[in-house]
Amino acid sequence: MKRSKRIEILDQRPVNLDGYINEWPEMGFVAMKSPYDPAPSIRIRDGKVVELDGKVREEFDFIDQFIADYAIRIDRAEKSMSVSSLDIARMIVDIHVSRKEILELVSGITPAKMAEVINHLNVVELMMGMQKMRARKTPGNQAHITNLKDDPVQIAADAAEGALRGFAEEETTMGVARYAPLSSMALLIGSQIGRPGVLTQCSAEEATELELGIRGLTTYAETLSVYGTEKVFIDGDDTPYSKAFLNSAYASRGLKVRFTSGSGSEVLMGSSEKKSMLYLECRCLYATKGAGSQGVQNGSVSCIGVPGAVPGGIREVIGENLVAALLGLECASSNDQSFSNSDMRRTARTMLQFLPGTDFIFSGYAAEPNYDNMFAGSNFDAEDFDDYTVLQRDMQVDGGLRPVTEEEVIRVRNKAAKAVQAVFRQLGLSPISDEQVEAVTYAHGSKDTLSRDVTADLMAAEDVLKRGITGVDVVKALAQTGYKDVAESVLNMLKQRVVGDYMQTSAILDKEFHVLSGVNTPNDYMGPGTGYRVDGERWEEIKRIPHIIDPQDI
Repeated sequence: MKRSKRIEILDQRPVNLDGYINEWPEMGFVAMKSPYDPAPSIRIRDGKVVELDGKVREEFDFIDQFIADYAIRIDRAEKSMSVSSLDIARMIVDIHVSRKEILELVSGITPAKMAEVINHLNVVELMMGMQKMRARKTPGNQAHITNLKDDPVQIAADAAEGALRGFAEEETTMGVARYAPLSSMALLIGSQIGRPGVLTQCSAEEATELELGIRGLTTYAETLSVYGTEKVFIDGDDTPYSKAFLNSAYASRGLKVRFTSGSGSEVLMGSSEKKSMLYLECRCLYATKGAGSQGVQNGSVSCIGVPGAVPGGIREVIGENLVAALLGLECASSNDQSFSNSDMRRTARTMLQFLPGTDFIFSGYAAEPNYDNMFAGSNFDAEDFDDYTVLQRDMQVDGGLRPVTEEEVIRVRNKAAKAVQAVFRQLGLSPISDEQVEAVTYAHGSKDTLSRDVTADLMAAEDVLKRGITGVDVVKALAQTGYKDVAESVLNMLKQRVVGDYMQTSAILDKEFHVLSGVNTPNDYMGPGTGYRVDGERWEEIKRIPHIIDPQDI
């Protein structure tokens, strides 16, 4: 058959390399509304929920029971459920109804009712809701700091640059899990050089991650995964009760905790129970709230290819982000997993969170080249920094980042590499050569760095655990080797763990170690002229992008 040349060219476009599938509710391939989703209902007897979304208590699975017992305001339920879902949806976008009123109202509704509310909102209305409902007044951003070699020197340098660029939180993970002690130490040091007050996490096996936190080498955790069906929860070797216990273990040691969930996980694991991704994610978020977590990383996350393949799937992602905010949770709104070959499509997906602002627009912007991201690649990476800061300038939007100069980047990368070199030497860990310091100072990624002695590094990592090295030892090593300013910053991070204020909802620290959270800086948006506005010093900072013409030079 003779073909249209226009269609032939369109067929070759990157967007047509993506995978797409029509709705298939029986297998869970439906984004917003499945014919098998339950109708909202609740019955209360003697202060206990005896019916939830069409199920009587004798039929509850452990997620239903957990939600009924811990995640719904019994004193609010009957009144809240009597308000129509359409009316609640309209209140969410009504500038005359405050965030506080909405939080109180929805505290008594069920997961099926929540899904019904979200289904009444189009994508612009969902963004309007997020602008009003996010917990913290100012939006923020979070970075992935990883590399293919698990090189702690590069982790320190990339962490310093990321903090300089404005990330309020930074997380790392490893290709070789045993590197975790060195990676967390390097991340802690580098982050405080880029900008004091940055929170850090090392994503590892739970026992290791908890131990690193107890030792003061990390300050938050976010890989406590929850799921929307009992079968998938069990396959994940957990229950809502075990997650609640783990949440308490972290929080009692002074670590900020955020759960992880996202639409599509149940589909991937073959047990969606024919329900929509939105309804199942509502169950996840209610379980998160019931477990006492201050927040959640959600927005499909590593499962983004599933909602990205079905009609309305990206609308569902901003919908589940809004559900988190409606439940009063901190929302780190994903954007941290590659899902499309199309630059246009990946940017459009991120704009749904970028424009209204969320507590963390990315739960992992790759602050390294994509090939170095051990979290499997982010929707934006180090090669997109300039595009991202220009988008902030174009739209007068605060996306959590700031433009930087080449001189600043070289300075903080070099200082971070040298500081880690000095600490490793002082603590008797694996050596770092001057050549390695020089390489990571100017490197784009691990292709530009020198290989390390992996055996020596792994022995050093094991030694950190055996010797009981803590954040206090890092402080001493920094102070003894001439990095007193960095030692002071790390010590202040350890003090914050004792104070505990950064465990409040949506908490971050500024460079003076003041806590900014949904408690002391709550979102107060109620229409034009209210809420957070990008102006003053912050607007001047956003405007100072590289490669700009200064009228004074003409």
